[in-house]
Amino acid sequence: MKGPLEGIVVADFSRVLAGPYASMLLGDMGATVMKVERPEIGDDTRSWSPPTDEEGVPTYFSSVNRNKHSIALNLDDPDDRARAQRLAHRADIMIENFPAGSLESRGLGYAHVCAGNPTIIYCSISGFGASNDLPGYDLLVQAMGGLMDITGSDDPTKVGVAIVDVVAGLHALTAILAALHHRDRNGGGQLVEVTLLGALLSSLVNQSASAAITGVSPTRMGNAHPSVAPYEPYPTQDRDIIIAVGNDAQFTRLCTALGHPLLASDPRFSTNASRVTHRDELRALLGALLATDTADGWMATLHNARVPCGPVNTISDALCLATDLGLDPVVDVDGVLQITNPVTFSQTPITYTRRPPQLDEHDAWIEEFLR
Repeated sequence: MKGPLEGIVVADFSRVLAGPYASMLLGDMGATVMKVERPEIGDDTRSWSPPTDEEGVPTYFSSVNRNKHSIALNLDDPDDRARAQRLAHRADIMIENFPAGSLESRGLGYAHVCAGNPTIIYCSISGFGASNDLPGYDLLVQAMGGLMDITGSDDPTKVGVAIVDVVAGLHALTAILAALHHRDRNGGGQLVEVTLLGALLSSLVNQSASAAITGVSPTRMGNAHPSVAPYEPYPTQDRDIIIAVGNDAQFTRLCTALGHPLLASDPRFSTNASRVTHRDELRALLGALLATDTADGWMATLHNARVPCGPVNTISDALCLATDLGLDPVVDVDGVLQITNPVTFSQTPITYTRRPPQLDEHDAWIEEFLR
């Protein structure tokens, strides 16, 4: 069976993470993705190491560049620029994250490409908008967008992965697919723009909504939740476990499983709002009860009581868990291990046809394709 985007051609002029992540997902769905890179240098992440795989390829690059063909083009060279323009005019989708004005000056901005390819879906990803030249690195946006101000316990703390780039890439993918649907119905392409800052503010959901509606910025709370309790790690006899109680019925079951059912009717804890208000008292009481058994012991008890709980895993532990649950989190693509796409289709499956490419590996293939 073929993927849902079989026959769709993607000209990927993006680099690092947000754009390459979006284009890889398009490739997983069957699109033909052609990655345009700088001669000799390639994508920035080709030099972001350690760690590397057995062949010396940085795992950062490998993580977002499977299912692609690579061609190296110097956009300041007239002949290479002409080849890049041919690719853009042949593509259904173009993705780019160049600094503002860079592609326009090379005849590869939206207006130029659209003039030669009116049905193009042209996706532009920037840090802070096409008219702003602020550098769009994930860490900067985490800081400037408020995420670091609500993460950690004491000092501002970044998330342990470039989450803003990932979220922006997912927004780009969603927008591209919507634009393709519009094109199928109406025949025209369009410009799609995604900003890292906008993607972050949207992904802050309840926290950004709280600031917008109340005018008061949320503060760092460590691992606690601003609106739900108990919803954080708790120490046991040997290590922490996570307890995530989302409603009053779950809290009642928690109290019963802990051997203190009357806690659920205590006015301080009988509703979620009251539990949030008396969070510190609740944490102390639950901590004392949980200290009487091990993490494994309590998790077995709480799972039987249908109380959401779990361990604080390493990433390796998480991969093992996914494997044990039958989720097949890792796939071997021509000898390169990859984290699988989390989406499944019953009729048009995700495919893993190409390992991450070597720089300029497919120059001749792409030239033949464009004839």
